[in-house]
Parts: sequence; C-alpha cells; structure tokens
Amino acid sequence: MWNSLGKLIKTNITLSEFALMTHPNAPDPDELWMNEALELAALGQGYVEPNPMVGCVLVRDGCMIGRGYHQIYGGAHAEVNALEDCSSSGEVPQGSTAYVTLEPCCHFGKTPPCADALIRARVARVVVAVTDPFPAVDGGGIKRLRESGIEVITGVGADKSERLLAPYLKRVRTGRPWVIAKWAMSMDGRIATSTGESQWITGNESRYEVHQLRGRVDAIAVGMGTVIADDPLLTARHGGPRTPIRIVFARHRVPDLKSQLVRTGSETPTWIVAGPAIADSDLALLADHDVETMRCDSENSVDMVDEVLQRLAREDNLSGRPISNLMIEGGGGLLGSFAAAHQIDEAHVYLGAKLIGGLKSLGPFGDPGFPRLADATRFEIQSVQTFGPDVRAIYRRIKD
Repeated sequence: MWNSLGKLIKTNITLSEFALMTHPNAPDPDELWMNEALELAALGQGYVEPNPMVGCVLVRDGCMIGRGYHQIYGGAHAEVNALEDCSSSGEVPQGSTAYVTLEPCCHFGKTPPCADALIRARVARVVVAVTDPFPAVDGGGIKRLRESGIEVITGVGADKSERLLAPYLKRVRTGRPWVIAKWAMSMDGRIATSTGESQWITGNESRYEVHQLRGRVDAIAVGMGTVIADDPLLTARHGGPRTPIRIVFARHRVPDLKSQLVRTGSETPTWIVAGPAIADSDLALLADHDVETMRCDSENSVDMVDEVLQRLAREDNLSGRPISNLMIEGGGGLLGSFAAAHQIDEAHVYLGAKLIGGLKSLGPFGDPGFPRLADATRFEIQSVQTFGPDVRAIYRRIKD
C-alpha cells in the first residue's frame, strides 16, 4: 500500500486515478497510460499539421519517468521529447515501457527515426495505439523494434487515437484532407431571412468559438455567393496557431477587386478555385493583388470538390505543404456540393435562439441534395455545448 502511495506522489496522479489503479476491477494499466499519452498528443493540435498529433509517456514499475508530445511541425517527435524529459529529470529509460499513440517512425524525414531512438534508449516494451499508414512507415517501425528484441503491443487505445488522428489518417489513406463544415442557423433551420439578412443569427460567444476553430485549421473555403453577400475577411481574429489559407470556389465569376479578400491578398494567403469558363484576364487581375489560382478541369460543382480536395492534400499544392484540415463556411451552394460529394467529415452546427420563418428563407444546404434518405451521409454526435443563448453540436461522419 505504501509503495503504491509513493507512486501516487511521484507521478502526480489524482486520488480518483489511484483508486481506479488499486481497485480489484481496475482498468488495464496500459489503457490508463495510453490515455495519458493521448492527452499529451492533443496539445499539438493546430501546431503540428500536416504531421500527426502524437504523445508518448515512459513508464517503469508503475511510475511515469518521462513524457512528451510532438509540439510543432518540423520539430522533435513525441518519443524524442519523452526521452529528453526522462533524462532531464535524472531518470534512465532502460527497461521502461513506452506508450505511443502512433507507430514510431522508421525513416529519415525532418527528424531521425524515432524507432531508432527507442532502441538506443534500450526500452523493454513499446505499446502502440495505431499503426502509421504513411507509406514510409506502415509497420516498419514496429518491425524494427521487434527485430531489436523489444516487445511491441499494438491496438491499445486504438479507437481514441484514431479519433484524434482522423484528419491525418484520412489524408494519408484517401489523399484528401479532413473537411469540417460549419454553419449557424435559427431554431427553425434558416441561415438567412427571405431578404438575405444573416448577421447575426448567433451571439458573440458563438462567433468567438468559430474564430478559435479558424485559428487551428489549414484553410477556410467559401463560395462566391458568400463573398458577394457578406464580403467576409475570413481571418482568425482571436488568434491561434495557424493563419488559414482563404479559398474561394468561383465557377463563373471571381471576387471584385474591392472585396476584402482581394484587398488583403498580400497579407493573408488567398486562393481562387476557378472553373474552366473564367477568363484568364480576370485571374491575371487577381494575381496583381497576390491572389493565387487553382484552375479546375470540370465546371460540375461536385467534380470540382473532389478534384480540389485531391490537389489540396498533395505536397505540391500552392502552399508547398499538404492541407490536413479544411473548414467550409458556406454558403448553401458550396455546402451542398461537399455534401453531395460525401466529403463532409465533421460538422459544427450553431443553433441561434431565434425563429425566422418564411418559405423563401434559406437553409444551410443547397443543391443538388439527396432524393432518398438512404443516400444521405450519416453522422453521430460528438458533443453539445451552450454559448450564451446558442447551442453548438459537433457531429462526425459515420464510417461506411
């Protein structure tokens, strides 16, 4: 008992966690330590993309002796930071168990292989939540560890880790970024009145949360209808780890040169997804304001969505870095096209405490829609929160 209490003090775990660990029906210690690694991994959200969020803890004799997470794109990985944390506290990693939320890498990228770092540290055991599908790894890290005599356990905390890693996993597995659709609507499902008035359906607290989300995604997309109606700036005005790229889907016309997006093109990256009918001369005028162009082969809105997503996820896109998280802020036409392409992975739905009414008042999604319920994309709820008088529900797509 006293030995267990000593571990409690050393690892700074809570009394409730201590009770769980010492109860006869206590959860698997591997699960508990993997949860700790997952909490660390989440701290990298918005900072490490397009790399995955990864956490690592080192444990020996029931005590955590080191912890770390991938903190910034291009920086040291979680395993290396955990080993350095262990050394800085005077501990020795030899003989310990490493809990890692994603398979340790086995290739030279921006940093050396993490599998080799664990081998050199002479850890005895590595517990991995998810195998990395990235082609340069894809089981190679696990194989290298096992060939070095290290015991490797996989699948611990896999569901939670896959949920956290969903944007990275989708991009690697499908060649498309994770798409977050956001919209605000009234209690009766309207995003604007019959005269087109939409500002503001929700309150300041909700809008603050939207800006927080903007500050952690790679890019924000809107359609030309939104540009004309709202003249948005599409920046994260409350800060955040990222400055999102602003993307406008323009099938037939481009933003006015006096619009906020064009006038600030030299300050914030701004891209136009141009349909084949748009004149080169119009795009040249935008280029004079540092607005870049991604020309599409098809004019069909659903085909454009699929083509653009594939190009955004590549390293040779206009930014030179793969996009992992794309946020769609409307309007109804663009949201409808993404829905029809079955490319909405997550939805942030804000419900304002207002009733608008009117048969001609707009809903959040336009054409083409689904003629049969059986064809509609299905979602499951993740969380519900209130912000002042508003409600936000976050949904995730159910895997087919």
